[in-house]
Amino acid sequence: MARMQHSVLNPWGHQDRNRPRRIVFYGRVSTEHEAQLSALENQMQWYDDQLRYHPNWTVVGKYIDEGITGTSLKKREEFKRLLRDAELGLFDMVVVKDISRFARNTRDLLELVEKLTAKGVEFVSKKEAIDTTTPTGKFMLTVFGAVAELEREYILQRQKEGIAIAKANGVYKGRKP
Repeated sequence: MARMQHSVLNPWGHQDRNRPRRIVFYGRVSTEHEAQLSALENQMQWYDDQLRYHPNWTVVGKYIDEGITGTSLKKREEFKRLLRDAELGLFDMVVVKDISRFARNTRDLLELVEKLTAKGVEFVSKKEAIDTTTPTGKFMLTVFGAVAELEREYILQRQKEGIAIAKANGVYKGRKP
């Protein structure tokens, strides 16, 4: 009877934990407000810290969009560059700290990850512990993508309610120029 081999999975879910990977990090903040830029610095520090735990990773790029909403790809120049570089086969894996930094609606998230997968690029999100090389990771990607979209809808709903209240109280002046 043949013995079944069991591979050891690392925390990211990869079956071959020692395989070298050319990775890129993607980070984004929605506004150029000082607190948001501080959050971006924290994202970048977190990425640098990850390298201590993954000696088989070689960082070949960091793509950072500052002051750009995640709901649309139109103005996310670094994100578009990331996709072009994926087409060229310049890296093996995209690592994000949080799915909401990558995409804010489920359809975009799934389409973008599918584009990466078609080019042989893995997608990993640390916060949600998602690794698209596994069936569980693909399932979790769908679930967390839906949650990120729901969070975005709640934010918009609260924003609209706040504006309506401010208008009713004569306080709302519109967007600052």
